[in-house]
Amino acid sequence: MARYLEAKCRLCRREGTKLFLKGERCFSPKCPIERKGALPPGQHAQKGRKKLSSFGLQLREKQKAKRIYGVLERQFRRYYEIAAKRKGATGEVLLTLLETRLDNVVYRLGFAPSRSVARQLVSHGQVFVNGKKVNISSYNLKPNDTISLSPKALEMAIIKKTVDSKIKPPAWLEKKAAVGRMVRLPKKEEIETDIDEQLIVEYYSR
Repeated sequence: MARYLEAKCRLCRREGTKLFLKGERCFSPKCPIERKGALPPGQHAQKGRKKLSSFGLQLREKQKAKRIYGVLERQFRRYYEIAAKRKGATGEVLLTLLETRLDNVVYRLGFAPSRSVARQLVSHGQVFVNGKKVNISSYNLKPNDTISLSPKALEMAIIKKTVDSKIKPPAWLEKKAAVGRMVRLPKKEEIETDIDEQLIVEYYSR
């Protein structure tokens, strides 16, 4: 499976906002967005950010959503096509599909410090859904599905520290110790990402 392997902080600098891709580092002074005068990557960064056209705004919003959820272009477009065929506002359905990915739910439950670590846990077979091992990060969960970690995962220092930090999950999820459950689908206002989904719909509707 293809995935982004370069410096994640470059992605935040490119979008000019925190995408929370590196766990604790994103909340520390080491985050480049926290530094005064953080600029986009590349040799022309000193020229600053140009005013974007409407197309540019749509493109940047789409890129930002892809990067937050760790999804590449072909898969992201497929999510949009699925959302467009379902009932309801396409943008909201798109965000719901992204939020209910297994790797994202593992992160939202506070079982991993970042989505990339959550994705590794899933792909290495350390996550169980309804008692069965699932190693597909893009697996979409349904209401009442339970999510748990393997004993091996709970022995990992980085996972143990995150689970013990007692991070409170959003209202559409519930957690007891190292077992979580998806109570229902998330509402738009409960999706804690700074994404204007309407711009994404406009991008694909050109």
